[in-house]
Amino acid sequence: MDIVLTPFSWLLEVFYNFCGSYGLALILFALVVKVVLFPLSLKGKRSMIQMNMLQGQMQKLQKQYGNNRERYNEEVQKLYAKEKINPMGGCLWSFIPLIILMVLYPIIRLPIHYMMGISDTGVLNTIAQTVNWNAVALDMGWIKEAVESFSDTGYNQLYLASLITPENLEAVRAAVGEAGSQIFSINFDFLGIVDLSQIPQLKFWTVEHGGFALFLLPVISAGLSVVFSLVSMKTNAVNQQSTQTNSTMKSMMIVSPLISLWIGFSMPAALCIYWIANSLFSMLQEFICGRLLKKDYEKAAAMQAERARLEKEEEKEQRRKAAEERARRIEEEKQNKGKKKKGEKKPVDEDKIPGSVKEFSRVGMRQYARGRAYDPYRYSQEGPTVYPGEAPLFARKPADGPEAVTGEELPAVEPTAGEETKE
Repeated sequence: MDIVLTPFSWLLEVFYNFCGSYGLALILFALVVKVVLFPLSLKGKRSMIQMNMLQGQMQKLQKQYGNNRERYNEEVQKLYAKEKINPMGGCLWSFIPLIILMVLYPIIRLPIHYMMGISDTGVLNTIAQTVNWNAVALDMGWIKEAVESFSDTGYNQLYLASLITPENLEAVRAAVGEAGSQIFSINFDFLGIVDLSQIPQLKFWTVEHGGFALFLLPVISAGLSVVFSLVSMKTNAVNQQSTQTNSTMKSMMIVSPLISLWIGFSMPAALCIYWIANSLFSMLQEFICGRLLKKDYEKAAAMQAERARLEKEEEKEQRRKAAEERARRIEEEKQNKGKKKKGEKKPVDEDKIPGSVKEFSRVGMRQYARGRAYDPYRYSQEGPTVYPGEAPLFARKPADGPEAVTGEELPAVEPTAGEETKE
């Protein structure tokens, strides 16, 4: 951890020696971090624009492989590789300030260790005794009860560093011996009203020195976080409409102020100064990136407008085809209404076929007894009851009946099973 933090602590010490103010040193530190990370931020924004330009192709892949999720992901990865785009490059840069804050936190919490190079417990105890740590810390409320030895926990080292003043610096150096050459007085006073070694309190009236000013630092930090989120949403409006960045930015608009308030009221005010400076420099960075990427933004906006126009035309064409299909079906139903179905034949009335059994059976007065075996001349003088040798019924022509038919044209029909035949 010391290997990682040493370059940052060295940089903060250089800035402090340059300006003589801990608050100004933190502001310069935030500025240098922004300048160093600016190329990454610019690259991340350009990556977001490129992702926006690929939305049309990704929508085609979605339509083509939407049902096969694995194949869709493979095709999307091929598209990213072809266009040389890192899909994570557009959002990673936004987390870098939080990472830097995590790096800066231990440096601020342990200034004697990281800025003066002293970590020996005995030397820290000697410094605490020289500056009368127990009495001052108990009076300021930093510790609950006085103890014989200094405890290097929490923010005690930060409070101890704030007690090393130009007035007692020589006494402290003389007390610690050889390590005294590394000790120097850190000016935690900012603008003459805020002690950056203190922690802001909600009950600011309980803090004797600069309580209200300390209370304002987290509030200002949270307000600038909201303003930065609005500026970022405005400058990245093109990307937010085609990706999920819009919802992410809205979430950050809520989360970022809460983080600022939590940091402000739970950690030393020095971190609030860094967070405020970071928000201001981030807004400046957004304007600069907007200028440098103006042509890219315009091209992305034009492609997005063209894609929206094509989508509307496609939707309009689909609605037109659907309306035409409905109209065609309605017209077809009207034309087919009342008509017989294709291939269906109208049933034939056998009673109306000349010479048929049913037509012949209609002859006579006993209509209720008509059937295939019904003979209207059965009991007449010319019926089948005549003496043998006479001509059969179907070879003769009755006087008042239909024309005679021969047995060849209409064979005699035997009565079916179950039918009663009257003799």
